[in-house]
Amino acid sequence: MTTEMNNITVVGTGVIGNGWITRFLANGYQVTASDPDPSVEAKTRDAVARAWPSMKKTGLAEGASIDNLSFEKDLAKAVANADFVQENVPEREELKRKVISQIDQHAPKDTIIASSTSGILPSTLQADCVNHPERVMVAHPFNPVYLMPLVELVGGSKTASSFVEKARTFYDQLGMKPLVIRREIEGHVADRLMEAIWRESLHIVNDGIATTEEVDASIVYGPGLRWALMGPFMTLHMGGGKQGMRHLLEQFGPALKLPWTKLEAPELTDELAEKVINGCEKQTAGVEMEQLEERRDQFLIELQDLLEKYWPGASINGKL
Repeated sequence: MTTEMNNITVVGTGVIGNGWITRFLANGYQVTASDPDPSVEAKTRDAVARAWPSMKKTGLAEGASIDNLSFEKDLAKAVANADFVQENVPEREELKRKVISQIDQHAPKDTIIASSTSGILPSTLQADCVNHPERVMVAHPFNPVYLMPLVELVGGSKTASSFVEKARTFYDQLGMKPLVIRREIEGHVADRLMEAIWRESLHIVNDGIATTEEVDASIVYGPGLRWALMGPFMTLHMGGGKQGMRHLLEQFGPALKLPWTKLEAPELTDELAEKVINGCEKQTAGVEMEQLEERRDQFLIELQDLLEKYWPGASINGKL
């Protein structure tokens, strides 16, 4: 842990907020959680306690303790001495802009304000900040935050590059893989890619081509195995043989214009919603969500060890 960052404030304690709290605590930081809901403390402490065994497996920093967590409902007090603020309030633009502007009013001028938003542009989020909008940015994680390494960093029109670099260094020290997005765009990068698959999945279920379980299996036992190691571009590059992508595009390039994909999401009718809901519930029948979370977490821990073993040079900046 660096001397620059000691006190972390997490604003909003839902699934993502609690995931951040767990990761920060595991890295030895003092964490203040702020949420107006009076019932959140018990829920947050329970969430951290359930995730803590996974943190022990991945390795705790010196001084790391679940006892380093405190709560402060008053937002102004919660951020007054923060070195870093991670905002996670519900994904409503008006609410996020209001909360971030309030944080900007009360946090020290050098404190980074990072939003976990999955789709709102950072320029929009910093629009109401009158003090120091240059330290406001997006830092979009993936669930479970305490185990998933990717965090997308996106600066807005008023964000200073020095703050983005400071945030990149901070997340890197948390054991994450910060990806600095070159230009702000709705949905950033990873969610846009996932959204394309999600839309196609809905069409396939809606048209009766496959069930939710069969769609999941097509990814788990197919491209998902390769994507965990090399991503879509490297996967296709290797599919071109010795000539790689050059040969692949020459051979399969014309197929890009074939109408295989629908891209636009289907209308979410009651019938489609029930197909999706019933399919997912059938897949997980008799298994509690906590059991699924435990299995997922253990898998992610072992998978990341495997990734490091077979591709230790792979990094977020593309160097092999």
